Amino acid sequence: MATNHSSDDSGTVSRTSSKTSISSAIDQPSITVLASSRAVLNGRLTAATIVISLNSGKITSTHHSIVPASHFPPGTLYVDHSPHILLPGLVDAHVHLNEPGRTEWEGFWTGTQAAAFGGVTTVVDMPLNAIPPTTTVSGLEEKVRAAQGQCWVDVGFYGGIVPGNDKELKPLVKRGVRGFKGFLIDSGVDEFPAVSSTDIAKAMEELADQPTTLMFHAEMIPPISDSVGDDVQHSSPPLAPIGPLNEYNTFLASRPPSFETYAISEILSLAHLAPRLPLHIVHLSALEAIPLLRDARAAGIKITAETCFHYLSLAAETIQNGDTRHKCCPPIRKQTNQDSLWSELLREDDSVIKTVVSDHSPCTPDLKLLPDGIAGAVISSSTEETGDFFAAWGGVSSVGLGISILWTEGQKRGITAEDIVRWCCKNTAQQIGLGHRKGDLQVGYDGDVAVFDDEATFEVEPSTMLFRNKCSPYQGKMLKGVVKETWLRGHKIHSREGGFDAKQGPFGELLLEPRTF
Repeated sequence: MATNHSSDDSGTVSRTSSKTSISSAIDQPSITVLASSRAVLNGRLTAATIVISLNSGKITSTHHSIVPASHFPPGTLYVDHSPHILLPGLVDAHVHLNEPGRTEWEGFWTGTQAAAFGGVTTVVDMPLNAIPPTTTVSGLEEKVRAAQGQCWVDVGFYGGIVPGNDKELKPLVKRGVRGFKGFLIDSGVDEFPAVSSTDIAKAMEELADQPTTLMFHAEMIPPISDSVGDDVQHSSPPLAPIGPLNEYNTFLASRPPSFETYAISEILSLAHLAPRLPLHIVHLSALEAIPLLRDARAAGIKITAETCFHYLSLAAETIQNGDTRHKCCPPIRKQTNQDSLWSELLREDDSVIKTVVSDHSPCTPDLKLLPDGIAGAVISSSTEETGDFFAAWGGVSSVGLGISILWTEGQKRGITAEDIVRWCCKNTAQQIGLGHRKGDLQVGYDGDVAVFDDEATFEVEPSTMLFRNKCSPYQGKMLKGVVKETWLRGHKIHSREGGFDAKQGPFGELLLEPRTF
């Protein structure tokens, strides 16, 4: 903790005037004050003092200096976190919480605790892997009931697009979903089938004038000939695997970059049906897709992309035979591909990759079919498919580890705390229509703060993986960057030393305010 506090108030910002004095904070009946020699405010690293109302949960004033505790009323909760960095609470805009229906895979309680551990104060739950999926208003209502009283951080919900549910989409917008997602290839669960180009067209026409975002899992098997048509979106790959099923290269070859580029081309060919509707590609993996997206944006199409922590930190060359913890779709590609994703992300002009998310997609360890000797392996009733990348469930578990993964890999590439905030806070909040209250430390925003020690390191082990099933490709890896504390609307919800406050319990909100943009 810093001992030499400055009371310079020249940088004060408030609701009413940039010249408002510190004494205005004294009028607050109940406040939390967080300070540090380093904080990211309005996208810039600066010394800061942040005043949060415990009545509204909002930031009421910020000061570009460390204001001493003596300037606030006696008894004020005041913490100087110097030299650690105060960041806006992260917004993970791509998480599968799987409740109700598959709570043995994950759930609101464990998934949001894992998020809080890593400084994530807002997650948005994907529409599939829970039963029922969020493809109808009734499905959303059932998910909301399941989430009540279980969320340690704030939680929003996406709706899904599936064949035949186009008339459910506008009602779901009105009920507060943050956007919609559809698959152009088999999703892996029967209750969330892939959409055809006809289904996409219907969804675009239905949502053309709505304040929402239409997102796609952009993989699609290219047709062998023009006569195949949309049937390929529901078929198995046309050729047998090229090698042993426990070799990662066999799996990688089965999901080539052409799957992504073909799907994105299909989406772009339909974009004229809803020219004002924001489109978004989830978990972009293939570098070959980047020129397509750049050209589309240059032509005026409103399309963006996200990538994931695992695509920016893991590479195909290092994946051992049978280590299905790494299986996901699209697949983790080679190091040269990872380097290209980083190059795009770090472009100083208009990168097509706007956000970085976890795509936390867990399952029970038995579904990973791990062979003995790999961390997370469990005894299976059948050993015939052990280590089979094709039979294992696809998904990487990492919620709550993302900031450390990104910071560790990013140190080789010169990233800054401001970059983290842009990719994982500000832009993700804007993507889900909450850019007016999440993703920044500004007056009027929610008082969500992650206290980040950018020098500390830790080894990923079961005690640092708070998600339900401790099965992740990051286990055993050393990561740099530790979230010391996580604050939600001015309340400390987790600390690395003290854990969670069981007496306080979870008080995350369900973010069901309808989008306005």
